Amino acid sequence: MTLSIKKEEIENYIGYEAEPTPWHTVTQDQIDQFAECTLDRQYIHVDPEKAKGSPFGSTIAHGFLTLSMLSHFAASYSILIEDMVMAVNSGFDKIRFLAPVKVDSRIRGRAKFVDIQENAPGQFRIKTEVSVEIEGEDKPALIAEWITVQIIS
Repeated sequence: MTLSIKKEEIENYIGYEAEPTPWHTVTQDQIDQFAECTLDRQYIHVDPEKAKGSPFGSTIAHGFLTLSMLSHFAASYSILIEDMVMAVNSGFDKIRFLAPVKVDSRIRGRAKFVDIQENAPGQFRIKTEVSVEIEGEDKPALIAEWITVQIIS
């Protein structure tokens, strides 16, 4: 759930853990579309028959496809500062791909806000520990430290 907060309340949300996002099913069509966009057509992503003989037993999502889903998941867990006029992706301090996402798996995002700082008047840097969980798996697909900046008026 996206929260709208006042600038003065920001420090209260350092350490806040959002509810997990709804599940999303990763389909072969989504994997194929990502392969076309990135020109990464390795057989473990786009050839279901050949991928059956791989160590994964099926096609898997690209790690970067899984990472890109954070933008989708963020709509469910973000903290938005009142009077925000823009939010931008500032990058990552850490990304680790831990487990493959097999085709037709369900994934969801989980987030914890670990640091929020006003770097310049009206510009807030938010560091979020994020993970992408795979339904039924103990190990997440990835963990990352994501940095975004919100600009308020």
